[in-house]
Amino acid sequence: MSGRIDKSWVVVDSIENGQHDRCVDLFRRPDGSFGFEEFRRDVEDAGAWTPVAYYSRVAYASNEAALDAAVARVVWLGEAVRVRRK
Repeated sequence: MSGRIDKSWVVVDSIENGQHDRCVDLFRRPDGSFGFEEFRRDVEDAGAWTPVAYYSRVAYASNEAALDAAVARVVWLGEAVRVRRK
């Protein structure tokens, strides 16, 4: 788990791209707010997930609002969500 995801935050969903080398975690904080962070996984990092942005700093009122913000900011995520819903 990344240092950008506090241990008290609960990951409610994790969405990977088709190549399984990028993911976005959506999480809930103890105060009831939601957020997200994008990660990458590379061979040279021994397959560990590494954060690629600082999206987790922003708080959203709902999981849906966090997902909408993530889709707007993470280039590949919209397609991954569409594929997942099929």
